[in-house]
Amino acid sequence: MPLRASRRQHAGSAWRGVEEAYQGAAIHHGGNGFYKLQLDDLLFNPGTFFPCGGLLLSSHFLQSPLLLHPSSFLLTQIGAKFMFVAGMFVSGCVTILFGILDKVPNGPMFIGFCFLVRAMDAIGFAAAMTASFSILAKAFPNNIATVMGSLEIFTGLGLVLGPPLGGFLYQSFGYEVPFITLGCVVLVLVPVNMCMLPKYDSTPSKESFWKLILLPKVLLLCLTIFSLSACLGFLDPTMSLFILKKFKLPAGYVGLVFLGLALSYSLSSPLLGLISDKLPHLRKWLMVSGSLITALCFFMLGPAPVLHIESQLWMFVLVLVLIGFSLGMSAIPVFPEILQCAYENGFEEGLSLLGLVSGLFSAMWSLGAFMGPTLGGFLNEKLGFEWASAIQGGWALLSGLAIGIFYIAEATRRSSSSGLQNPPVDNEERTHLLASET
Repeated sequence: MPLRASRRQHAGSAWRGVEEAYQGAAIHHGGNGFYKLQLDDLLFNPGTFFPCGGLLLSSHFLQSPLLLHPSSFLLTQIGAKFMFVAGMFVSGCVTILFGILDKVPNGPMFIGFCFLVRAMDAIGFAAAMTASFSILAKAFPNNIATVMGSLEIFTGLGLVLGPPLGGFLYQSFGYEVPFITLGCVVLVLVPVNMCMLPKYDSTPSKESFWKLILLPKVLLLCLTIFSLSACLGFLDPTMSLFILKKFKLPAGYVGLVFLGLALSYSLSSPLLGLISDKLPHLRKWLMVSGSLITALCFFMLGPAPVLHIESQLWMFVLVLVLIGFSLGMSAIPVFPEILQCAYENGFEEGLSLLGLVSGLFSAMWSLGAFMGPTLGGFLNEKLGFEWASAIQGGWALLSGLAIGIFYIAEATRRSSSSGLQNPPVDNEERTHLLASET
């Protein structure tokens, strides 16, 4: 009984700690949303090269995949708790540095410092998120998807509240205050997590990153993560401009339109996580159907010119709501599915494997978050939002079809192998067996 109580306390402290982690992530997402709004003023003016701003916004995500192997290796060397706390500290300090970028002279020096600060932020964010996923999976091994889905509420809150709160602070107190405030909040959470988070001992594993990622199923799951992140990232630099131009809405209402996606994702994620844990055999079909629905929604978002449908605001918001739900269907089951695949292929259970899987998940998501705005911004400039969104949905269509074909082939192979192991018994053999038993 004391052991069970101690485990409950351990898991409870881990839950509170990881909850704080996602609150930090919510602040990070909110800060990124506000940072984008300010870059519109600082970079996207007639005298500045437009693609530089999109590359700067996504450079943070380009560097995160490069940190996958070092962060997974360091996780077992310095511990998940230390890595998480150190990552939050770096991210908080860098967020404060965002607030003084306007003091840097305009031109190449300003852009150079922007890239430098974003690179530092990538290091802190990659470390914190890799460690938080590992702690979460270690504390709740049987309910990973449920806990992930529940904590995604904080991500949605960051996406929803970040731009309006940042905008309010900016209008009231100036450029520096929003970043300094957000950075200080993250730094305040550092000692809180130092006290709350349990410390997990780990031993380095002999399993390699390449052995994991070269598994066919893991490769396809990585494609799923990448495609969903690319679709979501595409909306960052393009959707607000399309809304302002197409529907002639005031700038303040753009964030309200985005609420449809953020709220539907946040509110549906806990339920989808619970279904994924309680009915693990449905994970594969949640991912397949979610990817296909996402592809269809991006085709309808413009809508695509081939449909000859006039875009309406109510239809645009409805499609965003469906995108939020379908993204949750595909994204929430992926982490436990990769973990299960690793166990089936002989990987040792432990913090080392959890760090590898969480690092892989974060890296693929970051890679998609880099490609989405970069490629999507280019397509939006050349072809317009309607065609760009339809083409972007091709990523989700490709991943949905690929993972669906894989699962169907896997089910067919298993049924045929089980049939060979248990050959049918003919009538003569059955009669002989019954006679011998009597």
